[in-house]
Amino acid sequence: MLIEIDFSSDEAIYQQLCNQIILGIATSRLTDGEVLPSVRQMADEIGINMHTVNKAYTVLRQEGFVKVDRRRGAFISVDDRNRERALRMVEKDLRVLLAEARCRGLSKKDMLLLVDRIYDEYDGVTRE
Repeated sequence: MLIEIDFSSDEAIYQQLCNQIILGIATSRLTDGEVLPSVRQMADEIGINMHTVNKAYTVLRQEGFVKVDRRRGAFISVDDRNRERALRMVEKDLRVLLAEARCRGLSKKDMLLLVDRIYDEYDGVTRE
């Protein structure tokens, strides 16, 4: 599993790890049921503290991207049953991103094209 952490970033390391795993799920590099490395193994691979990995796994579990089993450890299990909850969570973050885009002069059309392009990347579609 390839995880890239930017140690010079202002973004918290646990959040970077969460984002990398979510991106892995979205791009099908990580699949439902796939077991993640143990907390200790992931920490050693990346060169970070075990508590940071544990926090990332906890956040991912709370957000419905992984499940944790005492025997299997952490594994990918996206909870997509609660569509309304997911929409509320995404809307909260999207409002801020769209406000920032608007402040920077990006149009609705710019943003819709960007969203289409990113979704196509997740589906493996290339646009010319």
